[in-house]
Amino acid sequence: MTYAPDEPALARRLQVATAVGPAWRCLRCGAFVPGEPRGRGPAERAPVVLRGRLLRDAWVLRLLAVDRFVRGTLLLLLAGVLVYFDERREVVRSYVERDLPSFKPFVDELGVDPQRGVARIVLELFEVSHQRLVWITVGIAAYGLLLLLEGAGLWGMRRWGEYVAAAATAVFLPVEVAGLLGHLSLLLLVTFLVNLFLVAYLVWTKRLFGVRGGRAAWDAERRQTSLLEVEGAAGPGGG
Repeated sequence: MTYAPDEPALARRLQVATAVGPAWRCLRCGAFVPGEPRGRGPAERAPVVLRGRLLRDAWVLRLLAVDRFVRGTLLLLLAGVLVYFDERREVVRSYVERDLPSFKPFVDELGVDPQRGVARIVLELFEVSHQRLVWITVGIAAYGLLLLLEGAGLWGMRRWGEYVAAAATAVFLPVEVAGLLGHLSLLLLVTFLVNLFLVAYLVWTKRLFGVRGGRAAWDAERRQTSLLEVEGAAGPGGG
């Protein structure tokens, strides 16, 4: 990660002459790398090396991104299953009517109520009209794509991704609360807590929506961090 600052004093301390030409000090490891620097500009615009708090932030964002990738992929798979079901509804119905009775002794042995849970949802799908099922599928697919978009932005640590993730997640928090009040389950509770943490973490640490000085304070913090990176790499005596 080499960078040539516009400030002459810093630039002189970040480079040395070698037999093959100038070499620039890496901001990450401190080694001198022959060749042209990978970036140029003011010292305050230098790339930020992920270490310490910044590295912890990156880990948190990428863990949340993985959560988004997994959930988005599962929702897209569910949308695909619904499309398959809608196109072959009568074929699936014939399989269910033919094979379901053979599972009844096993279901009775387990004490499972076939009118509840996944079995109930599958049976109710047969009563959903084609048009309504299309809209349900579109909604699930759209939400899945939104989660994947959030994941991409969080993984790349893009500010737009942080805004999208915070806003989209906050919108669904009341829905999740209503779901918990209607039917408390461990999965719903964990999902709600993860999403609540995500919103609070992004808004506070990334200064979104004007919190803690907003974008101006966030930019100033990044510029100061970049400047410290360059000055730290240059060292007191330079090369």
